[in-house]
Amino acid sequence: MAEKSKVYFTKVISPEKLIEMFKKLDIKLEGNIGIKVHSGEKGNKNFIKPEFFKPIVDYLDGTIVETNTSGGDNPLFARTKTERHLKLLEEHGWTKVFKKVEILDSEPPDEEIDIQNPLQIKKNYIGKNTKKYDSFLVLTHFKGHALGGYGGALKQLSIGFASAIGKTNLHSAGKNLDPNKLLETFCEDKIFKECMADAASTIVNRYRGKMAFINNMVNISVDCDCDGNAKPPCMKDIGILSSTDPVALDQACLDLIYKSELEGREQLINRIESKFGLHIIDCAVKHGIGNKEYELIYVDLLF
Repeated sequence: MAEKSKVYFTKVISPEKLIEMFKKLDIKLEGNIGIKVHSGEKGNKNFIKPEFFKPIVDYLDGTIVETNTSGGDNPLFARTKTERHLKLLEEHGWTKVFKKVEILDSEPPDEEIDIQNPLQIKKNYIGKNTKKYDSFLVLTHFKGHALGGYGGALKQLSIGFASAIGKTNLHSAGKNLDPNKLLETFCEDKIFKECMADAASTIVNRYRGKMAFINNMVNISVDCDCDGNAKPPCMKDIGILSSTDPVALDQACLDLIYKSELEGREQLINRIESKFGLHIIDCAVKHGIGNKEYELIYVDLLF
């Protein structure tokens, strides 16, 4: 039986606590460090603001990294083109708070990565600037997602790292590479989770042992930060969790949701289950991304 992965948990939610939660992992991120975040779609009010992440980014001397989304010229999306995305990053405060901010797929060509033992897709597409980074801290806002069911560390590793072309590839199960036709070729929900796990495996395989993950269970809406009209949070904040295992980390967050007695949990659980959100966990385990068996370690004596 595989050894259980360690997941650290605190109910204390503060910028300074992020540094402590990272230190608990006892991992040294070296070289050029990318800090992967979700910077929020235009109109979204739930994304975690850049000021909250400033202490941990300064501590690591990292660079905030993002990727363009797909959707072409669709007015629902403001992050499909680098120029518009940079403008939104400024509006949301990212380029004001941080001196180092980069869009990984700001210019072509993308890097094509072959997927080992694919469940659905044979290739992943990521921004060529990803190669500039030696290690990553993935800072995730844990919440629901209209297509994924939930958005956690595995979503960041897949959709989050994928380029605009890569996102279209995932949503279409490899049948479409044209971001302008994103909405025309969505695949079935369970297949989408398998595509996500395929894509996530390419990032983990490249940076295994050089990545750390922190999930922030705050502003928990049924909708993702990629939704400009996301619903308000449906339940109270839960806390911050960290791990070097993204599967264990997401599983721990899901277990906290399912075991919670907080008002509004039913809305999130319905979103997760209606989109077969839990399927990505099993798919990620098949890819060797991580272990869903974990030890939850309480950081504070508040329980």
